[in-house]
Amino acid sequence: MLPARLPIPLPPARHELATSYVSRLATVHGLGFAELWAQLSAPEHPATTRRRVLPETLAALTGRPRAQLAGALPELRDPAPNWALFRHEPQPGCPLCDARHPGGPVIRLLPHHRYVCQRHRHWIGPPDITAGATPLAALPEILRAQHRHLRLLRRHGWAAIYDAVLTGFLLCAHLWTPPIDPDIDACFRWDERLDVLIADPLADFTASRLFAVVYPEAVALAGVLAPASWRHLAHGEHHQRQRFLAEIGRRLGGPPYRPAATSDAVEHWMSWDAPRPSITPPRTYLDTRARCCNRVFTPGKANQARHDRSAFWFVRQPDGGNVILHHRHVRPVLIRPWSPPMANTQGAIWASTTLDPAPQADLAECAT
Repeated sequence: MLPARLPIPLPPARHELATSYVSRLATVHGLGFAELWAQLSAPEHPATTRRRVLPETLAALTGRPRAQLAGALPELRDPAPNWALFRHEPQPGCPLCDARHPGGPVIRLLPHHRYVCQRHRHWIGPPDITAGATPLAALPEILRAQHRHLRLLRRHGWAAIYDAVLTGFLLCAHLWTPPIDPDIDACFRWDERLDVLIADPLADFTASRLFAVVYPEAVALAGVLAPASWRHLAHGEHHQRQRFLAEIGRRLGGPPYRPAATSDAVEHWMSWDAPRPSITPPRTYLDTRARCCNRVFTPGKANQARHDRSAFWFVRQPDGGNVILHHRHVRPVLIRPWSPPMANTQGAIWASTTLDPAPQADLAECAT
């Protein structure tokens, strides 16, 4: 029989999943998770095994006001938050932040714009199979990029910056994939950061750290990919496009960018994507199996298998750009609603660099 109120005051963490919080409550009080979860939740629908947390019951059991719990746990908020603002995949946060929350792992649902813990200077990045953040003491430019990311967010809004930063990752990944253009200074900076973050590929590899490598330049490019004024230049007259390419080159630390003659990701974006509206997340947390799940979220076997394949090929051939291109984090901008249909990811990667002018005929239809 559970007590009317738990004796140990255990606060929830910001953006924590309800199952994560209940699991920590159970651990700290020596209770079974299933027993505690059954008392604190109710079936979401009569015909399903999914259960939702009862805010009033959780508030009574923990002795914390419902408003305080809802401020930390997104699933308890009423009205519900705009789920498009959050990543759909739960993930661990900064280990130093989590250290003051006992009872086990803290699983959070972070906003799209949170890549760095600014307080403790740790990379928390996109969701990755390997838990644990990466210290950034040796790479202060990544911390500065997070500050710049937040400034862009306030200036242009979350939707435009969501699209622009992911597109920045995509373009950087293409540029970092051999053959490397010697005029792009950023490629050499990426190699230097890679040696710091993944000194030993066998022990240190995570795809999330590869995103950290290119993050400063991805954010720098987002500053020219998001504003409507720059997007207008990108698909404008020849002299306007040249001005846009000069700015791209400057943000990459080199001369004006020169698109390749046959296939080029930047030129592709200028022709196909710049005239169209920014995309929004194709999935939200409500679409996932983790929502209202009656167990603590853990990555599945498919996630582990993808990580193992990436690590295997990276050790054999350390091509960071190729790993980013194949990572699910950039998929929303790799395969857009107007992208030509492809049978697999490799085909989509090829299509994201093609200069075929045929899709331009349907520009107006795709933009609506």
